[in-house]
Amino acid sequence: MDSVTPYVILGAVLFAMGLVGFLSRRNLIVMFLSTEVMFQGVIVNLVAFGRFHHNLQGQSFGVFLLAIAAVEAGLALGLVVLLYRRRRTLDSEAWSTMCG
Repeated sequence: MDSVTPYVILGAVLFAMGLVGFLSRRNLIVMFLSTEVMFQGVIVNLVAFGRFHHNLQGQSFGVFLLAIAAVEAGLALGLVVLLYRRRRTLDSEAWSTMCG
């Protein structure tokens, strides 16, 4: 029986890299890519635990999350393009103030 530990470590490293990238950057595209890396870390863990426990629930939920990530990528990219056209910047600080 294979050990699940390397996959859990890989998933945790991917999630941590995405979290650090999301919290340390101000560019909207980099923030978006960091959330995708966090999604991939979660998917690695789901598939690894599904394989370790010999059921298909982890794999099927991983495929479901891949579909959700693809839809989220399309919507987020459209939103980033819309925001760029409005303010001509991708800096998240430019969007933190409310205009009344």
